[in-house]
Amino acid sequence: MNSNFYYIQNESEELKEFPYIISAVSQKIQQILLDSWQIQRRAGIGIYCCSEGKYEWQIEHKIYPLYPNDSLIIHPWQEFGSPRGYLDIGSICYCEILPSHWRKDGNLILGEWSRISYSEQVVMAKLFLSNAKPLIPRNQTISQLIGEIGQELQSQPFGFRTRVPQLIDELLITWTRALGKTERNNQDFSQSFLQLEQSLRANLEHPWTLEEMAGLVGLGNTAFSEKVKRHSGFSPLNYLINIRIAEASRLLKSTEKSLTDIAFETGFYSSQHFSTTFKKLTGYTPRDFRKMHS
Repeated sequence: MNSNFYYIQNESEELKEFPYIISAVSQKIQQILLDSWQIQRRAGIGIYCCSEGKYEWQIEHKIYPLYPNDSLIIHPWQEFGSPRGYLDIGSICYCEILPSHWRKDGNLILGEWSRISYSEQVVMAKLFLSNAKPLIPRNQTISQLIGEIGQELQSQPFGFRTRVPQLIDELLITWTRALGKTERNNQDFSQSFLQLEQSLRANLEHPWTLEEMAGLVGLGNTAFSEKVKRHSGFSPLNYLINIRIAEASRLLKSTEKSLTDIAFETGFYSSQHFSTTFKKLTGYTPRDFRKMHS
């Protein structure tokens, strides 16, 4: 069975019996084609997965990096594409579904083909819209389901007309469950992250290591780094530096402490290290910053 497939509504005979499927695609990109993936508004709900390589995709002016087994969802009114206008070398798969009805201010109605109940579709839509990051990390099941949809369309075995809508329902349910789990994990980590920040601020002079910070929230170094990066946009050590610079800025504005005292109090190992880092992040030396706010 060929793992690559490319089915587009009104172009592929395989989709004639499934008017609610806009596209079902699994393709390996072996060369860069300029202007092949422009940012534009899609017609339906799209679930896009990265199988190999790394992709940066833009949704409504926000950039989302995707690594293998990461996936994201696009709503019908959103503009989506590559900020560079083309796909990098690698492998992707995606499935786009046209709902009977869905707007930002309305409930989701998939259509008569779906066996997902109306009340579940209401919850599904609210979860899709309330989540700040439309991305599911490291979930191989989503790409596998898209692959199964493609295989059913490709070989058309007995019962494929029944199986295809079942697989699309399963794809949407799997996505919703994964999104709900990610949201709960993010909420759980939000509390841990708040406690971590409080501990760091209370002991800024301490020479914190990655291992110590990870230990405060009960995670290994890799998992901790990934969660902090997704939560704050910074690596743990860079986040710590930002806290130190913020506190140093406050002390420069509100006290007459020497630069050396502020440097050691906020965890820098020397006044020179403090001055260099402060200028790099703020554009001013500590002395000039104090003069501006005196």
